[in-house]
Amino acid sequence: MAINGNGAIKTMDKAMKGALTEKKCVKVTYRKSVFSSILTGITWGASILAFSVLIFLVGFILIRGVKHLSLDQFSWTYTTENVSMLPAMINTVSMTLGSLVIAAPLGIFAAIYLVEYANNRGKLVGIIRITAETLSGIPSIVYGLFGMLFFSITLHMVYSMMSGACTLAIMILPLIMRTAEEALKSVPDSYREASFGLGAGKLRTIFKIVLPSAVPGILSGVILAIGRVVGETAALLFTAGTVAKVAGFKDSGRTLAVHMYALSSEGLYMDQMYATAVVLMVMVLLINGCSSMIAKKITKK
Repeated sequence: MAINGNGAIKTMDKAMKGALTEKKCVKVTYRKSVFSSILTGITWGASILAFSVLIFLVGFILIRGVKHLSLDQFSWTYTTENVSMLPAMINTVSMTLGSLVIAAPLGIFAAIYLVEYANNRGKLVGIIRITAETLSGIPSIVYGLFGMLFFSITLHMVYSMMSGACTLAIMILPLIMRTAEEALKSVPDSYREASFGLGAGKLRTIFKIVLPSAVPGILSGVILAIGRVVGETAALLFTAGTVAKVAGFKDSGRTLAVHMYALSSEGLYMDQMYATAVVLMVMVLLINGCSSMIAKKITKK
């Protein structure tokens, strides 16, 4: 008895389709335990609570502060009548740039040494990491006292923007170093091996391959450092002072956060304090947005 090859193939196709249809009809059901439902509810509740707190804080600042914004508060010279915040805004930008110019290169190069050269070996690496973690937990007022004793008095910087920038650089150095270290660790080793295979040296591989790949993670640490610099008050009260003027690096001046503290401590300009809070929040959002855009452009390149 002859068997048709095409018929056999058709019969096999029908059998396979039938088997697949039976598999599709099978439904897998999972029983939800009470503990799983409780954990899901706690997670949703915590998320909603955190988001609600954020919305409440932003809304409270905007409602209390936007209506008190005026052009007089953006005058070049501070007086008791206009309570201008423009000098504090300029000082905030210069203080942020000054501290980052000092801390960012030191933190990034320290992270490169720990990841690319030290390779998690030796007691020195452990000491550096423990020191960085310890510095991250020190209160800012202790940094302020150290900055006053060392930079302002010992190095004769007196109350100046430079003294405040050096103090803040020490504060944000562990943060930048640790985030840069984690960003460098996240770069796959295959990138380095491919670069070495093409004949590139160690230094060229780091600056041409590894660092560009780690830029988004490094910039996230820089953004966090900027947030800490912009919102710092205690350390700057002991090092930079509270003079309400546009200050050079050798002069005493106040940042926006110190300006808010001064207005609230006086108790006479509470409305202007809320207006300053609005400007400070907008500045932080703009800085974070610009940093994110720069990170995306670098990543695309």
